[in-house]
Amino acid sequence: MNGVLATMGRELRSYFWSPLGWVILTGFLFFQGISFQTIVDYLNDPRAPAALSPLGFFFGGTLFYWLTVLFVTPVLTMRLLSEERKTGTLEALLTTPITEGQVVLGKYLGALVFYIFLWTPTLAYVLLLARHTELDWGPVAASYLGTIAVGGLFLAVGTMVSGLTRNQVVAAIGTFAILFLLFIPAFLDGLINDPGLKKVVEYLNLFQHMDEFGKGIVDTRHLIYYLSATVFCLFVTSRALEANKGR
Repeated sequence: MNGVLATMGRELRSYFWSPLGWVILTGFLFFQGISFQTIVDYLNDPRAPAALSPLGFFFGGTLFYWLTVLFVTPVLTMRLLSEERKTGTLEALLTTPITEGQVVLGKYLGALVFYIFLWTPTLAYVLLLARHTELDWGPVAASYLGTIAVGGLFLAVGTMVSGLTRNQVVAAIGTFAILFLLFIPAFLDGLINDPGLKKVVEYLNLFQHMDEFGKGIVDTRHLIYYLSATVFCLFVTSRALEANKGR
């Protein structure tokens, strides 16, 4: 456990002490601000449907949300292991009394904590809305939970790809490509008529998941999907490091 915490702390320091971390934070908050302002302006239009929720739009209801998460997560993970491979520090790290699994988990948790840190300032939008309207805090909490679950899966995919290459750019592009494939079930949902296959597609539909989270519905099946896929990606990463140890 000490090895995991030490690796996580080292990774967090690399985010906060490097210009890249602050560039990511600035760009993230900039686009989130544009998204929130656009949603508020739209809902303030008298022609907008009265039943629509600003936070329902903010969390998964617009393209801004998905593009932001889709681009941020590969950038956060592209250097996790690929940079260590390229500089040769990964081999030195693995010669210490720490296992491949601890290295992978520590680096992943460091990226996850920084990802959560990115979303923390958006609580200001929630508090701003709470001053002007009555909020149901259940959907708010569920939306943040869904956002962390989705981000956790995306970061696990990025960690896996980063562990398979020495090139950061290749890691980012590879992660983006795999993440894009995760959205395919959402586009197939309306094209499938077979009941059994449709249930499978719905189970994998990220858009539907966030729509339910935004309504305050926390389906444990969705959480199991994110958790199991995350664990699988991290397991593959640790096995890949073990297979390439000493090469």
